[in-house]
Amino acid sequence: MLVSTSFLSSKNPPKDLKMLNETDTDFIHVDVMDGKFVKNKTMPFSEMKNIYKYTSKRLDVHLMVEDTASYIKNYASLNTEYIIIHVEGNNVLENLQLINSYNIKAGLAVSPNTPISEVIPFLPLIKQLLIMSVEPGMGGQAFIKDVTKKIKEAKALVKEYKLDLLISIDGGINKDTISYCKDCDMVVSGSYIINSDDFQKKIDSLRR
Repeated sequence: MLVSTSFLSSKNPPKDLKMLNETDTDFIHVDVMDGKFVKNKTMPFSEMKNIYKYTSKRLDVHLMVEDTASYIKNYASLNTEYIIIHVEGNNVLENLQLINSYNIKAGLAVSPNTPISEVIPFLPLIKQLLIMSVEPGMGGQAFIKDVTKKIKEAKALVKEYKLDLLISIDGGINKDTISYCKDCDMVVSGSYIINSDDFQKKIDSLRR
């Protein structure tokens, strides 16, 4: 199981990013919110672009924004492995093509109330399918167990279309909910890791 660690709940991002850099987390998950697509707002790119000072880990960027194209261009300039946009957003096809034009792996996120079938037209363009197990926009929420049906549906799509992509899940992931995610390739976990005294121990508990 791959682990992507979100620092959305961090009260001291530079310190926590340095500590995460010493773990074996596979990616740093970067939540980007503009206060429009979702209610909350994260730090501007003018600050986020300095992330390289604190970690050399590859980034797994999750865009929850309206003006998606401008954010794609910005985050394509960092040490980015994936840029994930929402299937519920605007200009999905064009934005996925834009991500791919930077030779960065594109991903699609699906909110809890969105049918997994919405992603089917875009499957050839993506390398990650991110299933949201909470409502996007805020850390520390409880895991929505019903999304396990979506995991099974996503696995069926991967098999049917012979796809090379990661199925990942984001929201409320901890040692108690990881059992619901066994059919995923990657989990995104934030407060469970960041609010602990031992980042590596928590990451290890998710890999089992």
